[in-house]
Amino acid sequence: MPINTKSCVLRGRRREQEALERLLREVSAGQSRVLVLRGEAGVGKTALLDHLAETAPARHVARAAGVELETEIAYSALQQLCAPLLGRLDRLPEPQRDALATAFGLSTGTPPEPLLVGLAVLGLFAEAASERPLVCVVDDAQWMDRMSEVILAFVARRLDRESIALVFAARSPGDEQVLAGLPELRVEGLPDADARALLDSVLPGPIDARVRDRIVAETRGNPLALLELPRGLTPAELAFGFGGHGGTPLVGRVEEGFQRRIAALPEDTRTLLLTAAVEPLGDVPLLWRALERLGVGMDAAAPAAAAGLIEIGTRVRFRHPLVRSASRRSAAPSGLREVHRALAEVTDPGRDPDRRAWHRAHAALGPDEEVAGELERSAGRAVARGGRAAAAAFLERAAELTPDPAKRAGRTLAAAAARFAAGALAEVPELLASAELGPLDLVQQAGVERLRAKVAFALNAGRAAGPPLLSAARRLATLDPAAARETYLAAIGAAVNAGCLGDGDLRRAAEAARGVPAGGEPAGLLLAALTAWSLEGHAAAVPLFARALAEVSPHNDVDLVWLSGAILHEVWDDVAFLTRTEQAVGYARETGALSLLPSALTFRATALIYAGRFADASDLLEEAEALGNATGSSPHPATAVILAAHRGREEPALELNEALVNNAEAGGLGWLLAVAGYSRAVLYNGLGRYPAALRAAREAARHEDLAVLQWSLGELVEAAARAGEHAVAARARDRLAARTRAAGTDWALGAQALADALAGSVAPAGSVGSVGSVGSVGSVGSVGSVGSVGSVEEHYREAIERLSATRLGLQTARARLLYGEWLRRENRRADARAQLRVAHEAFTTIGAEGFAERAGRELAATGETVRRRTLGEREELTPQEAQIARLAVAGRTNPEIGAVLFLSPRTVEWHLRKVFTKLGIGSRRELASALRDR
Repeated sequence: MPINTKSCVLRGRRREQEALERLLREVSAGQSRVLVLRGEAGVGKTALLDHLAETAPARHVARAAGVELETEIAYSALQQLCAPLLGRLDRLPEPQRDALATAFGLSTGTPPEPLLVGLAVLGLFAEAASERPLVCVVDDAQWMDRMSEVILAFVARRLDRESIALVFAARSPGDEQVLAGLPELRVEGLPDADARALLDSVLPGPIDARVRDRIVAETRGNPLALLELPRGLTPAELAFGFGGHGGTPLVGRVEEGFQRRIAALPEDTRTLLLTAAVEPLGDVPLLWRALERLGVGMDAAAPAAAAGLIEIGTRVRFRHPLVRSASRRSAAPSGLREVHRALAEVTDPGRDPDRRAWHRAHAALGPDEEVAGELERSAGRAVARGGRAAAAAFLERAAELTPDPAKRAGRTLAAAAARFAAGALAEVPELLASAELGPLDLVQQAGVERLRAKVAFALNAGRAAGPPLLSAARRLATLDPAAARETYLAAIGAAVNAGCLGDGDLRRAAEAARGVPAGGEPAGLLLAALTAWSLEGHAAAVPLFARALAEVSPHNDVDLVWLSGAILHEVWDDVAFLTRTEQAVGYARETGALSLLPSALTFRATALIYAGRFADASDLLEEAEALGNATGSSPHPATAVILAAHRGREEPALELNEALVNNAEAGGLGWLLAVAGYSRAVLYNGLGRYPAALRAAREAARHEDLAVLQWSLGELVEAAARAGEHAVAARARDRLAARTRAAGTDWALGAQALADALAGSVAPAGSVGSVGSVGSVGSVGSVGSVGSVGSVEEHYREAIERLSATRLGLQTARARLLYGEWLRRENRRADARAQLRVAHEAFTTIGAEGFAERAGRELAATGETVRRRTLGEREELTPQEAQIARLAVAGRTNPEIGAVLFLSPRTVEWHLRKVFTKLGIGSRRELASALRDR
């Protein structure tokens, strides 16, 4: 951390100071604000942070700084920032409290998920800000450890009304990506007049004005460069500016200047500077103990302090981080090892075992099993705290120091697994290649293949992933059958995703998977079911799907949730579809499973669409998108496209659809092409444009896509029936029957009855085969029995009865609409009105605008006046306010709502007050009735 410059006058920084002072005013008024000061090294970011801290006397101020040597120590920057706030830790909900305590090593427990740690930090900040506004300042953010960066970026994107300022200073350009997209203030060089005045304050004597202007231009007004580069140069040497540096970057020239100044110091002072540079905490007692080991006395600090390079008080503070790096780069390798050795010797192995191990690792001259073992234990502690990137760094260094080739290969393989778990996929292949250089046993060989396959699937879950996954699975078959089953399942999953673009990949993978022994674990059961589905058809797979679904849950295999979600459609189980999606979201929230939550939210949103709960589905999709913005993980795009199609607003729906098609084609994801076709069919059926719906549905139903085919067949029957394509409707009806027969649920039989009604209502009597009598749905009846009015009406009635027994409100409304349309064409206007009114009301309430308009047109054709609902002049709730209101009606407390929506309880309270004002109520007790009235 640079030396405090709070006594310095900030020249030329009026714009930046005004921005920071405005930020403080807004925070004092109850807002929360985030800002990234972005600029090159030495431009004055730290001075601005100091100014911010000075001008916030009535506020909590918490500070931290990234340190280059600490980038592999998990949560190091975050722990600095939170340390003064930890007295409020026991105010947090227990899961969050435990997660943060475990992450900081204050207690032991299950390795916390980043999301849960993020919620805990958000809550801790909010608790502190409830007493007085909180200002959190993070300097040198480009050197934060990965976990601190992820957590603080998450918190930054969730702040709202807590009276918190979170301000980062980061170099430009910076390596960190997680802070991208946060509000930024570019800090440039000083204006020329201020730069000249600053330069004059350090020049050894008068120089030609043109030379001075050249120096200002060369430094681009960088304050540190203006102050440091002239040091030690005579007027004669300055006569031609800073010539002789060629194309050396400005930061490099400043660091070279520091190196020259360090080189002029006594040897003991250089050792002191190097020791302080290598010890990242600024711990003065620790520094003196290490220097004592090195034979350096306290008086060695005086020359460095006199040169303005370091300040030693309660903490060690450098003039600038470049002094730290210049000291390290000036040191001989042997001297650097000696310093690390001294620091390792004086670091308490009980209180700080990981830093001790890290110093010992850097002090080692060659292989050292004792140090390697210590690093391996540090990796275990890092994993226990949730620091997977730190664990990988410890293991990589442990492998380098391991003398035994077999142990070295094992530790390298463990490092590769840790890098994969940390999301650093690009670094895994090289580590796996290194592991393969050593002797690996069969289990380790299987581990290499398994991890390589996981990386392939994570990087591209579509067409490109299938062949390498299949190849890896075949090699694993004799080494580790369980790993082989998991990898075959991934290969089949990739082929399912590839869909029509897979070129036979699905069949090849399924045929190969039949050679691996069966397994009773969730992956093995799903593999058996999908293999049967691929090779023998839907009916053969249904009982196997049911058995597998009984075993798969988020609690026993998070990675399989996405696949089990699609399979629930194949067995037509609406109860499981809704309950399991709710369980998946609940599990992800409870555990803070960052890897699961975005997919769980979109999985749940899909179920809510079919349940007719569009507002809730939209809320979850917004939440998934916000989470994606906070973590860099984008939610699955298909559900948003399906929702837009059902809403029936043509232009936005088609825009999303086109983006999905582009996404699918670029990634080799034919399954998404089917989703796009199905969604267009829904959109055009809702709008009553049946030829367009027919084209889209035929395209979607060309391939046997998991789950999507049955959706598409229903749309195809409806579009073909309404477009007068009788034979097409009948063929689609029969394809659907092959799927609904095996399932036998109310959802399946209701969908089939509706298809039978539609196909029968357009076919000439005797022209089409169909299901026979009502009550024997699923058995093929005689040709000619469908076209009669009586049988058609019976099918419509059965469809409504069966679908009403499900939790699928949208499907029930569509059945009523179709029945009402048929009744009107049979000139039974009163009966038609009864069905169409219910359908119109349902679609209007749900938000299915296209279908509501279609139902409204039909109602009008019966002679009924259809009045549009109006909301008058009432102020509408925002989507977030509506979601908070619904959660409050469900009995959730403010902390519980905050945990669901990733908001602080204080922000939830603020939004609820706005909701009460808009609804004209005074308490939670009135919420339910006010929302119903609305």
